[in-house]
Amino acid sequence: MQVRDFTELLGADFYTGVPDSQLKALCNYLMKTYGIDPLHHVIAANEGNCAALAAGYHLATGKVPVVYMQNSGEGNAINPIASLLNDKVYAIPMIFVVGWRGEPGIHDEPQHIYQGEVTLELLKVMGIPYMVISKDTTTEEVRDTMKEFRPLLEQGKNVAFVVRKGGLSFEEEIEYTNTNELTREEIIRHVTNYSGTDPIVSTTGKASRELFEIREADHTGHDMDFLTVGSMGHCSSIALGIALQKPETRVWCIDGDGAALMHMGAMAVIASQNPPT
Repeated sequence: MQVRDFTELLGADFYTGVPDSQLKALCNYLMKTYGIDPLHHVIAANEGNCAALAAGYHLATGKVPVVYMQNSGEGNAINPIASLLNDKVYAIPMIFVVGWRGEPGIHDEPQHIYQGEVTLELLKVMGIPYMVISKDTTTEEVRDTMKEFRPLLEQGKNVAFVVRKGGLSFEEEIEYTNTNELTREEIIRHVTNYSGTDPIVSTTGKASRELFEIREADHTGHDMDFLTVGSMGHCSSIALGIALQKPETRVWCIDGDGAALMHMGAMAVIASQNPPT
Protein backbone atom coordinates (compact mmCIF):
# COMPACT_ATOMS: atom_id res chain seq x y z
CA MET A 1 0.00 0.00 0.00
CA GLN A 2 1.02 3.62 -0.42
CA VAL A 3 3.01 4.89 2.54
CA ARG A 4 1.12 8.20 2.53
CA ASP A 5 -2.17 6.35 3.07
CA PHE A 6 -0.57 4.24 5.78
CA THR A 7 0.77 7.19 7.77
CA GLU A 8 -2.51 9.08 7.46
CA LEU A 9 -4.34 6.13 8.95
CA LEU A 10 -1.85 5.95 11.83
CA GLY A 11 -2.68 9.56 12.63
CA ALA A 12 0.64 10.31 14.34
CA ASP A 13 2.83 13.39 13.96
CA PHE A 14 5.99 12.08 15.63
CA TYR A 15 8.20 9.27 14.34
CA THR A 16 11.48 7.94 15.65
CA GLY A 17 13.40 4.91 14.50
CA VAL A 18 16.43 3.19 13.06
CA PRO A 19 16.50 3.16 9.23
CA ASP A 20 15.87 -0.19 7.57
CA SER A 21 15.95 -1.26 3.92
CA GLN A 22 12.70 -3.18 4.41
CA LEU A 23 11.09 0.10 5.45
CA LYS A 24 12.77 2.16 2.73
CA ALA A 25 9.44 3.58 1.56
CA LEU A 26 8.58 4.80 5.05
CA CYS A 27 12.08 6.17 5.69
CA ASN A 28 12.11 8.03 2.37
CA TYR A 29 8.64 9.42 2.99
CA LEU A 30 9.60 10.69 6.45
CA MET A 31 12.79 12.29 5.12
CA LYS A 32 10.85 13.88 2.25
CA THR A 33 8.10 15.14 4.57
CA TYR A 34 10.02 16.11 7.71
CA GLY A 35 13.73 15.60 7.17
CA ILE A 36 15.37 15.41 10.59
CA ASP A 37 13.01 17.50 12.68
CA PRO A 38 12.99 17.25 16.51
CA LEU A 39 9.25 17.92 16.54
CA HIS A 40 8.32 15.23 14.01
CA HIS A 41 11.14 12.84 13.06
CA VAL A 42 14.25 11.71 14.93
CA ILE A 43 16.66 8.93 13.93
CA ALA A 44 18.05 7.45 17.14
CA ALA A 45 21.08 5.30 17.94
CA ASN A 46 19.20 2.07 18.65
CA GLU A 47 15.66 0.80 18.97
CA GLY A 48 15.62 0.98 22.77
CA ASN A 49 16.61 4.64 22.50
CA CYS A 50 13.72 5.13 20.08
CA ALA A 51 11.21 3.64 22.51
CA ALA A 52 12.49 5.83 25.35
CA LEU A 53 12.52 8.94 23.16
CA ALA A 54 8.97 8.22 22.05
CA ALA A 55 7.97 7.72 25.69
CA GLY A 56 9.26 11.20 26.47
CA TYR A 57 7.25 12.57 23.55
CA HIS A 58 4.09 10.98 24.94
CA LEU A 59 4.75 12.25 28.46
CA ALA A 60 5.17 15.79 27.10
CA THR A 61 2.24 15.80 24.67
CA GLY A 62 -0.19 13.03 25.60
CA LYS A 63 -0.08 11.90 21.95
CA VAL A 64 0.75 8.48 20.52
CA PRO A 65 4.15 8.25 18.77
CA VAL A 66 5.36 5.81 16.12
CA VAL A 67 8.61 3.83 16.44
CA TYR A 68 9.97 2.11 13.31
CA MET A 69 12.65 -0.59 13.17
CA GLN A 70 13.89 -3.71 11.45
CA ASN A 71 12.75 -6.84 13.29
CA SER A 72 16.34 -7.40 14.44
CA GLY A 73 15.79 -4.35 16.64
CA GLU A 74 13.05 -6.00 18.66
CA GLY A 75 15.69 -7.29 21.05
CA ASN A 76 17.01 -3.79 21.71
CA ALA A 77 13.48 -2.56 22.38
CA ILE A 78 12.27 -5.37 24.66
CA ASN A 79 13.67 -3.83 27.86
CA PRO A 80 11.87 -0.47 27.61
CA ILE A 81 8.76 -2.16 26.20
CA ALA A 82 8.55 -4.59 29.12
CA SER A 83 9.77 -2.38 31.97
CA LEU A 84 8.76 1.16 30.97
CA LEU A 85 5.93 1.20 28.45
CA ASN A 86 3.97 -1.78 29.77
CA ASP A 87 0.55 -1.06 31.23
CA LYS A 88 1.68 -2.62 34.53
CA VAL A 89 4.28 0.15 34.79
CA TYR A 90 3.62 3.55 33.13
CA ALA A 91 1.16 2.43 30.42
CA ILE A 92 2.74 4.47 27.63
CA PRO A 93 1.02 3.82 24.28
CA MET A 94 3.09 3.39 21.16
CA ILE A 95 2.69 2.20 17.56
CA PHE A 96 5.56 0.04 16.32
CA VAL A 97 6.26 -0.41 12.61
CA VAL A 98 8.54 -3.43 12.14
CA GLY A 99 10.25 -4.47 8.91
CA TRP A 100 10.02 -8.25 8.59
CA ARG A 101 13.41 -9.54 7.41
CA GLY A 102 13.80 -13.31 7.23
CA GLU A 103 10.09 -13.99 6.85
CA PRO A 104 9.63 -17.77 6.66
CA GLY A 105 9.48 -18.88 3.04
CA ILE A 106 11.26 -15.75 1.77
CA HIS A 107 14.97 -16.06 0.92
CA ASP A 108 17.14 -13.80 3.07
CA GLU A 109 20.58 -13.55 4.67
CA PRO A 110 21.51 -16.13 7.38
CA GLN A 111 21.44 -13.57 10.20
CA HIS A 112 17.78 -12.85 9.48
CA ILE A 113 16.46 -16.43 9.34
CA TYR A 114 15.85 -17.14 13.03
CA GLN A 115 14.87 -13.54 13.79
CA GLY A 116 12.30 -13.79 11.02
CA GLU A 117 10.91 -17.00 12.49
CA VAL A 118 10.34 -15.48 15.94
CA THR A 119 9.30 -11.94 14.93
CA LEU A 120 5.58 -12.46 15.48
CA GLU A 121 6.13 -14.72 18.49
CA LEU A 122 8.11 -11.99 20.28
CA LEU A 123 5.24 -9.56 19.77
CA LYS A 124 2.79 -12.15 21.12
CA VAL A 125 4.96 -12.81 24.17
CA MET A 126 5.11 -9.07 24.89
CA GLY A 127 1.34 -8.82 24.55
CA ILE A 128 1.50 -6.52 21.51
CA PRO A 129 -1.34 -7.06 19.01
CA TYR A 130 -0.19 -6.69 15.41
CA MET A 131 -1.26 -6.54 11.79
CA VAL A 132 0.92 -7.78 8.90
CA ILE A 133 1.18 -5.36 5.97
CA SER A 134 1.57 -6.94 2.51
CA LYS A 135 1.63 -5.56 -1.04
CA ASP A 136 -2.08 -6.24 -1.38
CA THR A 137 -3.15 -4.80 1.99
CA THR A 138 -5.89 -2.24 1.47
CA THR A 139 -6.48 1.10 3.20
CA GLU A 140 -9.81 -0.26 4.41
CA GLU A 141 -8.08 -3.15 6.18
CA VAL A 142 -5.63 -0.82 7.93
CA ARG A 143 -8.46 1.59 8.81
CA ASP A 144 -10.45 -1.26 10.39
CA THR A 145 -7.39 -2.43 12.30
CA MET A 146 -6.74 1.07 13.63
CA LYS A 147 -10.34 1.20 14.87
CA GLU A 148 -9.53 -1.92 16.91
CA PHE A 149 -6.18 -0.51 18.04
CA ARG A 150 -7.42 2.92 19.18
CA PRO A 151 -9.12 1.68 22.39
CA LEU A 152 -5.99 -0.30 23.25
CA LEU A 153 -3.79 2.75 22.77
CA GLU A 154 -6.14 4.76 24.98
CA GLN A 155 -5.54 2.15 27.69
CA GLY A 156 -1.77 2.67 27.42
CA LYS A 157 -1.07 -0.47 25.44
CA ASN A 158 1.28 -0.93 22.47
CA VAL A 159 0.35 -2.14 18.99
CA ALA A 160 2.39 -3.04 15.92
CA PHE A 161 2.36 -3.25 12.15
CA VAL A 162 4.75 -5.84 10.69
CA VAL A 163 5.73 -4.93 7.13
CA ARG A 164 6.51 -7.63 4.60
CA LYS A 165 8.95 -6.99 1.75
CA GLY A 166 7.36 -4.45 -0.58
CA GLY A 167 4.43 -3.94 1.78
CA LEU A 168 4.79 -0.15 1.63
CA SER A 169 5.51 1.90 -1.48
CA PHE A 170 6.71 5.44 -2.14
CA GLU A 171 7.59 6.42 -5.70
CA GLU A 172 9.53 9.62 -5.08
CA GLU A 173 13.31 9.36 -5.03
CA ILE A 174 15.33 10.73 -2.11
CA GLU A 175 19.02 11.51 -2.59
CA TYR A 176 21.35 10.91 0.35
CA THR A 177 24.76 12.56 -0.02
CA ASN A 178 27.83 13.50 1.99
CA THR A 179 31.07 15.35 1.35
CA ASN A 180 33.43 12.61 2.49
CA GLU A 181 36.49 12.35 0.23
CA LEU A 182 37.41 8.76 1.12
CA THR A 183 35.03 5.91 0.41
CA ARG A 184 34.49 3.02 2.80
CA GLU A 185 35.97 0.53 0.34
CA GLU A 186 39.15 2.62 -0.04
CA ILE A 187 39.62 2.66 3.73
CA ILE A 188 39.08 -1.09 3.99
CA ARG A 189 41.64 -1.64 1.22
CA HIS A 190 44.16 0.47 3.16
CA VAL A 191 43.55 -1.74 6.21
CA THR A 192 44.05 -4.96 4.24
CA ASN A 193 47.25 -3.56 2.72
CA TYR A 194 48.78 -2.95 6.16
CA SER A 195 47.25 -5.63 8.35
CA GLY A 196 49.26 -8.52 6.92
CA THR A 197 48.34 -11.68 8.85
CA ASP A 198 46.65 -9.78 11.71
CA PRO A 199 43.01 -10.77 12.34
CA ILE A 200 40.32 -8.35 11.16
CA VAL A 201 36.82 -8.15 12.65
CA SER A 202 34.41 -6.27 10.38
CA THR A 203 30.95 -4.96 11.16
CA THR A 204 27.66 -6.18 9.72
CA GLY A 205 26.53 -5.01 6.29
CA LYS A 206 28.55 -3.53 3.45
CA ALA A 207 31.84 -3.29 5.35
CA SER A 208 32.02 -7.08 5.66
CA ARG A 209 30.83 -7.57 2.08
CA GLU A 210 33.52 -5.24 0.77
CA LEU A 211 36.22 -6.87 2.89
CA PHE A 212 35.18 -10.23 1.46
CA GLU A 213 35.20 -8.86 -2.10
CA ILE A 214 38.64 -7.28 -1.66
CA ARG A 215 40.06 -10.58 -0.41
CA GLU A 216 38.51 -12.39 -3.37
CA ALA A 217 39.92 -9.89 -5.86
CA ASP A 218 43.40 -10.01 -4.28
CA HIS A 219 43.35 -13.82 -3.81
CA THR A 220 44.60 -13.35 -0.24
CA GLY A 221 42.16 -15.71 1.49
CA HIS A 222 39.71 -15.16 4.33
CA ASP A 223 41.45 -17.07 7.11
CA MET A 224 42.11 -14.05 9.33
CA ASP A 225 38.78 -12.26 8.84
CA PHE A 226 35.67 -12.50 11.02
CA LEU A 227 32.69 -11.09 9.13
CA THR A 228 30.14 -10.08 11.74
CA VAL A 229 26.60 -10.77 10.58
CA GLY A 230 23.65 -9.48 12.58
CA SER A 231 24.26 -8.21 16.12
CA MET A 232 24.73 -4.64 14.87
CA GLY A 233 26.84 -2.55 17.21
CA HIS A 234 28.76 -5.45 18.75
CA CYS A 235 31.66 -5.77 16.30
CA SER A 236 34.07 -3.85 18.55
CA SER A 237 33.24 -6.05 21.53
CA ILE A 238 33.98 -9.18 19.49
CA ALA A 239 37.33 -7.68 18.53
CA LEU A 240 38.03 -6.80 22.17
CA GLY A 241 37.26 -10.36 23.25
CA ILE A 242 39.83 -11.67 20.78
CA ALA A 243 42.43 -9.04 21.71
CA LEU A 244 42.18 -9.79 25.44
CA GLN A 245 42.82 -13.50 24.87
CA LYS A 246 45.57 -12.89 22.29
CA PRO A 247 47.61 -10.02 23.79
CA GLU A 248 50.54 -10.74 21.47
CA THR A 249 48.33 -10.25 18.39
CA ARG A 250 47.27 -6.96 16.85
CA VAL A 251 43.52 -7.07 16.13
CA TRP A 252 41.89 -4.73 13.62
CA CYS A 253 38.27 -3.68 13.98
CA ILE A 254 36.39 -2.21 11.02
CA ASP A 255 33.22 -0.71 12.46
CA GLY A 256 30.51 1.53 11.02
CA ASP A 257 29.44 4.92 12.34
CA GLY A 258 25.85 3.89 12.98
CA ALA A 259 26.91 0.54 14.43
CA ALA A 260 29.42 2.17 16.78
CA LEU A 261 26.78 4.62 18.00
CA MET A 262 24.27 1.84 18.55
CA HIS A 263 26.13 0.46 21.58
CA MET A 264 28.66 3.16 22.30
CA GLY A 265 29.25 1.96 25.85
CA ALA A 266 31.52 -0.66 24.29
CA MET A 267 34.03 2.12 23.63
CA ALA A 268 34.33 2.82 27.34
CA VAL A 269 34.92 -0.87 28.04
CA ILE A 270 37.61 -1.03 25.35
CA ALA A 271 39.30 2.04 26.83
CA SER A 272 39.16 0.60 30.35
CA GLN A 273 40.67 -2.72 29.21
CA ASN A 274 43.24 -0.96 27.01
CA PRO A 275 44.41 -4.04 25.12
CA PRO A 276 47.97 -3.80 23.73
CA THR A 277 48.29 -2.84 20.07
